[in-house]
Amino acid sequence: MPDPTPVQPPNPYDASQVAAGPPPAPSPTVGPPLAPSSTAAGLVLPPLMKDPSFWGMNATQFLGAFNDNLFKQTLLLLATPAAAAAAAGEGEDKQSLAMIVFAAAFLLLSGVAGWLADRTSKRTLIIASKVGEVAVMTLGLVGFLMWEQFGLAGMFVVLFLMGAQSAFFGPPKYGILPEMLHDRDLPRANGIFLMFTFLAIIFGTVVVTVFGASPDTAWRSSLFCIFIAVVGVGTSLLVRRVPVANPGAKLRPADLFISPEMIQLVRRDRELLLALLVTSSFWMLGGVVTQGVNALGKTQLDLKEWTSLLAAMLGVGIPIGCVVGGQLSRNSINPRVVTAGAVGMVVCLLLLAAPFGPQSHMLGFWGSIPVLIVLGFFTGMFVVPIQVSLQVRPPAADKGRMIGLMNQVNWLGILFGAVLYFVAIRFLEADNLPRCLIFLAPAAIMAPIALFYRPEELTLGD
Repeated sequence: MPDPTPVQPPNPYDASQVAAGPPPAPSPTVGPPLAPSSTAAGLVLPPLMKDPSFWGMNATQFLGAFNDNLFKQTLLLLATPAAAAAAAGEGEDKQSLAMIVFAAAFLLLSGVAGWLADRTSKRTLIIASKVGEVAVMTLGLVGFLMWEQFGLAGMFVVLFLMGAQSAFFGPPKYGILPEMLHDRDLPRANGIFLMFTFLAIIFGTVVVTVFGASPDTAWRSSLFCIFIAVVGVGTSLLVRRVPVANPGAKLRPADLFISPEMIQLVRRDRELLLALLVTSSFWMLGGVVTQGVNALGKTQLDLKEWTSLLAAMLGVGIPIGCVVGGQLSRNSINPRVVTAGAVGMVVCLLLLAAPFGPQSHMLGFWGSIPVLIVLGFFTGMFVVPIQVSLQVRPPAADKGRMIGLMNQVNWLGILFGAVLYFVAIRFLEADNLPRCLIFLAPAAIMAPIALFYRPEELTLGD
């Protein structure tokens, strides 16, 4: 029976590979056969919808995203003025501080995480990060049970550790997809992958309503998070082994932030640079919208815990948009899908910002629900082609570091979003203006992208 691991062809983006010619044949491996690179021709892999490795990775990502959002949403609600006043006699909105803490972990660790994803087995890192998730969720349970000793500041430390675990999970989880799947399947695979991610956001956000978001009840959500993390360790074992992308990569001081190779790569590839800038702006927008929905529901509409249901409506439309975006893209990167998604997002954000009618909000609770669902739909359409572009354009040996760089710029965007939210909400609070006006900020961010950004149309091969 022939060795199913073919020789990786030279990458056209990497001049050194082309000059050196094809690499030598790989040495025999022990254990299950390694998954060859998806860019090679003639691979024998299961059909995407019947691939247990792909579904195992989907389940692992779903459970991890569920935990992230359940834990983070619980802390965000504890950081709102109403919760702060009940717990400590204060009324300051500290959501932006929570988002800054979470973003800091990604900014500090994504460079090392990207290097590690190229240097070692992505499957091993996925499993190890899920074990780390169990440990962090256990610490979170201790923190909620000992709230008087930990307080919100102590739980922010746990939030930082959760961000660190997610930072090391990011590069292997996204970098492994183009290594374990055919290139032609990547748009549909990313659509499904992101669909499950945002379904996890829905469930993780809604479950906060079930468990409650007060210092007395938050420990129950953390106990559930431990169970979900343990199940995630089991599903991660289904992920297919893949070859180490760059086993000789050495850790240098520059890798702690942005390596010179990544700087050269994005300078050489304008489309890659634009995709990074747009995805960073997109996550900056997402950070403002998430906090804005919390402020609208909890402060302006006085929805209390039902604010989480309002926030979850954004996630209802995103999975549908991801699947539709993947289907419309099929085996290509389709700029028309990106443009339609961006224009739809701007329109929805302007509707959410309208300060008219009862409670100084034109849509109110019931009107906001369909608009948030449609906003989520256009968001899903928008993000799928950009995600595929960031996976297929970098050389195979640099995909881990590119995903690490993507995480850094995304969380830099979220950090700027937290700062933008902090400034904007203080301005609205000072003049006692409706909180819904906060949605004008992300609309202003997305408008130039909708008008001017057109990614290069690219047909994907094998």
